[in-house]
Amino acid sequence: MGKNFTASRTQLKPDARYGSVLASKFINCLMYDGKKSVAQQVFYEALEQIEKRVPDVSPIDVFKQAVENVKPSIEVRSKRVGGATYQVPTPVNSKRQQTLAIRWILAATRGRSGRPAALSLADELAAAYKREGTAMTTRENVHRMAEANKAFAHFAW
Repeated sequence: MGKNFTASRTQLKPDARYGSVLASKFINCLMYDGKKSVAQQVFYEALEQIEKRVPDVSPIDVFKQAVENVKPSIEVRSKRVGGATYQVPTPVNSKRQQTLAIRWILAATRGRSGRPAALSLADELAAAYKREGTAMTTRENVHRMAEANKAFAHFAW
């Protein structure tokens, strides 16, 4: 590794329509088989649906708030101590919070079958914006697990 290793890595560019790096990252995670144009179409169509459902707020703000609402602050990690494995609650750093939030929203979207992807994504983002839906349930379950296992917090490394 050279002296400028971090400088040589490419920086993620903001998306064309909203100028948001978060939207660009989300589109990249949404993409299948390198079909970015399809992912962009699905994402922008979902935001158009959100604009119709939540008319008083900008759709990109709804999207950002939805991701913010789904971000977990704490998670459990497995740690072996002696012969036993404990679920140890640990704080989540900001980059992983964002990654998990995006992953959970997309998993919830893909779990809703029988509808166009853009509509499923719009449903899930609108639900997460209102602090409900499958992605929020996943977050609450993670927090509940951490709360239930806080007796093992002293094993945190």
